[in-house]
Amino acid sequence: MPNPFDPAQLQTALENIHRAGIPGVFAEVRDGDEVWRGAAGVADTETGRPVTADMRHRVGSITKTFTAAAVLQQVEAGQICLDTPIGHYLPELVPGARGAAITVRMLINHTSGLAEYLPYAYPSLACFPVIAETSPGSLDDNRLTRFDPTDLIQMGVAAPPACAPGGSPGIYSNTNYLLLGRLLESVSGTTAEKCITRDVIERAGLRDTELPAGPDIDGPHSRIYESWFGMIDPPRDYSVYDMSWVGPAAALISTVADLDRFFGLLLAGEIVEPSSLAQMQRTVPVISFEGKTIDYGLGLHRTEVPGRGIYWGHDGSVWGGGALSMTRADGGRQLTIAVNRQRWNRLDATGRPLPHPIDAALAEFSRLAL
Repeated sequence: MPNPFDPAQLQTALENIHRAGIPGVFAEVRDGDEVWRGAAGVADTETGRPVTADMRHRVGSITKTFTAAAVLQQVEAGQICLDTPIGHYLPELVPGARGAAITVRMLINHTSGLAEYLPYAYPSLACFPVIAETSPGSLDDNRLTRFDPTDLIQMGVAAPPACAPGGSPGIYSNTNYLLLGRLLESVSGTTAEKCITRDVIERAGLRDTELPAGPDIDGPHSRIYESWFGMIDPPRDYSVYDMSWVGPAAALISTVADLDRFFGLLLAGEIVEPSSLAQMQRTVPVISFEGKTIDYGLGLHRTEVPGRGIYWGHDGSVWGGGALSMTRADGGRQLTIAVNRQRWNRLDATGRPLPHPIDAALAEFSRLAL
C-alpha cells in the first residue's frame, strides 16, 4: 500500500517555513496508522539549540476546545444546560437583563456579544484591533502579573457590547471562556483547571498536556518570540509568562502528538458523547480577532479544504507561540503544527498587516499535509 504522504516533501516544506522567518517549527501528520513528525530550525536563537518535534509548547486558544469539552461533559451529567442563561448560574458576574439573555451556548460559540477584556487589561493595546495605534509595552509589563479572572470578566462585561446576545455574526472574545471557567468551578466544586485536567486531559490519556499553575513551561520546550507586527525588532522571548491573563481560554501547554490524539478521540466520540459532539459541530459565523469570518461551533472551527473534505479543529496564539490542529471529519487525516514566532507581518500605510513569505510557506505546508 503506498505511503499516504511524502515525508521528504513534508520536511522540505517545514524547512521552507523556517527559511521564511520562523525560528523553529515542528509538526505531526497522521493518516490512519501512518505517522510523520518533523522539525526545522532552532528553539533558541542565541544558542542555536535545535527545535524537536516532541517539544512542549504553548498552544493558545486550542485550549478552548478542551474547555468546551469539559462543559459538554457537565451538560451530559445534567449539571449544565446549554440554553440556560448564564445569569442563572453566575448572576454576580453577568447580572440583570444581559445575564438573562446570554446563554451558555452563546458563551461557547462566541455569540454572547460580550467584549474582549484584553484591551482593558493591557493598556498599551487599548486600541486593539486597530493594530497601528497599539504598542507592545503591556506585554513586558505583565510578564509575571497574576490576574484575577473575576477582574478580567468584569472588564469584558463592563465594556460596550460587541453585538446583541445571539447576534450574527458573533464576535470572538476570551471573556466568554473565562466565564465558562467560572461556570465549571461552580458546578464541579473544583477549579476549572482541575476539572479540565480530570475530565478531558486525563480521560484522553495526554501525558504532555497541562494547564500550568505558574509562568514556566516544564520539560523540553522552545523559547517563543513575539514581533507584534514589527514593533518588537528583533523578536522578544516570552516563554516565561504568567498565563492567568487567559486561563481556560488559552493557557494550555501541549505537544503536537497529544493534540492529534485529543482531536482524533474527540471526533470519534470518545471524549464527549456523539450527541454532544453533534452540538459542538453546529456552527455559526464568528468574526475572529483578525477580522476573518470563521465557521465556529462549540469550541471547534469547521474548515472545508478544497478536494480534501471537511476538517475540524482550532488554532491558537499567545505572546510568541502559535499552533494549529486540524482533523478530517472521518478522523483519517490529521495535522498539528507549532511555531515559535507570532505576528510577523508588518503593517502597511493603512495599518493593515502586509503579506509575508511565512504566510505562503505555512499555506504550502498545510496543502501538502492535508
